[in-house]
Amino acid sequence: MQKKTVRGGIVGAGFSARFHYEGLRRVYSANVDVKGVYALDRDQAGQYAQERGIDAYDSLEALIDDVDVVHCCVLVKGHEDIALAALERDKHVIVEKPLTGYLGDDTEEFHGDTFPKEDALRHGLASVERMLEAERKSKGRIFYAENWVYAPAIQKEREILEKTGAQILWMHGEEAHSGSHNPTYAYWKYSGGGVMIGKGCHPLTAALYLKRVEGRARDGKPILPKAVTARTHAITRLDNFRDEGHIRRDYYDIDDFAMMHVVFDDNTIASLFTSDIILGGVHNWLEIATNNHRTICNINPNDAMKVYNAEESNFADIYTVEKTGTKQGWTLMPPDEDWFTGYPQEINAFYHAAAYDEPVESDSRLGADTISTIYSAYVSAERNGAEVPVKAY
Repeated sequence: MQKKTVRGGIVGAGFSARFHYEGLRRVYSANVDVKGVYALDRDQAGQYAQERGIDAYDSLEALIDDVDVVHCCVLVKGHEDIALAALERDKHVIVEKPLTGYLGDDTEEFHGDTFPKEDALRHGLASVERMLEAERKSKGRIFYAENWVYAPAIQKEREILEKTGAQILWMHGEEAHSGSHNPTYAYWKYSGGGVMIGKGCHPLTAALYLKRVEGRARDGKPILPKAVTARTHAITRLDNFRDEGHIRRDYYDIDDFAMMHVVFDDNTIASLFTSDIILGGVHNWLEIATNNHRTICNINPNDAMKVYNAEESNFADIYTVEKTGTKQGWTLMPPDEDWFTGYPQEINAFYHAAAYDEPVESDSRLGADTISTIYSAYVSAERNGAEVPVKAY
């Protein structure tokens, strides 16, 4: 059968736009025609386009009209607007994590430490529901770009669950490193929260996904979250934090450590940690304890390749691994970091779905459950860890 051609366009020209384009170059299930890029920063968009030999569009609408799939690679504040614009024109939209968010009330007085977290939950769920309603009315679909779902280790665990009929009893996992590279991440009004949403969405979504897989495989319906307890902290904003220069500490009003304890509707559990206070590179993993097997999914780091470098300068032009801070000594250097973290696999899956009208593993409802759980978790943290119900989709 001849492959179908799918036209794609990228909105945004920053960090996530770069790895989306790299993922597009590795799609094999369809022929990809990258039409171009649009970004509010016209100079940045022009440079991005020139480097890749694609067009820079003058408007979002013009790009959407020219493509089948829109890549939403902008700050959280723009996710809903771009998704709605694409869906209204019956186009598919790949929405980067988190699916949406609450960015405050647009007042000078807004501060992430002091506003009622019920506001974030209420407004976050309202945004989710507008996006889901737009999807219901559209010929296009929302593809939720959660790379952990497509990471090889998580997909292998999916196969094990489906073939053994295992019951997941407990999951625990983490995403952590020494701080985001994005300057706007320091402010709730740009990021929709701190580390609990910015990094915690990854292990959380993987855990939510695997419980969906379990229920789907055994009983034909997903197992969904029903309650969450949580705590958040701002360790680097403490007066007694001793800054040695290795951990980012300029956050304005966001958390840099968080934990979530999720109870599912079958009363099994997941405990998830996330932080910006870990040295030594990215620490991403999920452990799954079931009634017939136990799996440890090491997303980052993994030991597929170990390299010892005697002199920092020797590796000046060699990419090693994200956020280690040094290239000297031993490094767990993945031979293909993007592959281990699921980036090319997710883009390939979305283009296959667009070309052949197939379902995807990471869809709008999974993204919606992630938002619902996280903002319910912020409410719990505000209540010093009291259990809060989760509205599941």
